[in-house]
Amino acid sequence: MSRREQIQMSAAEVANFLAEQRTVTCATIGPRGWPHLMPLSWTYARSQKVRNIERDARATLQVETGEAYQELRGVMFECDVIVHREIADVVRLGAEIMMRNSVPRGESPPRELPPEARDAVAAQAGKRVGLEFVERRRASWDHGKLGGVY
Repeated sequence: MSRREQIQMSAAEVANFLAEQRTVTCATIGPRGWPHLMPLSWTYARSQKVRNIERDARATLQVETGEAYQELRGVMFECDVIVHREIADVVRLGAEIMMRNSVPRGESPPRELPPEARDAVAAQAGKRVGLEFVERRRASWDHGKLGGVY
């Protein structure tokens, strides 16, 4: 078995890992041809990230954690990106993001937002877009699987 195969996460491990994490880094190609890396959240329609995606609808997403080598875990996705501008879709996405980020890690998010939070999401939706990432390829790693042997 190759080292690559040793540290690769299963689909269930990836799903569990992503459920624990909060920050996704999104890489697009900037206007000068250089990678443009930014954290991903509910995105403004006029952001550089969206302008880059409108020019080249490819992005790489990465979620990672750990500091010491044996703690490093992560997943990288190469994706095609679809930009959604329909207000109903943008509101739904904004509400999902707000619900997920409103609870401590490990706890389940609420089923719906309270009215004042829904109103805040709706008020912002006209300035935002929804980004749908269609996975083309993935790589994952969990160096803890090496058992301290590098």
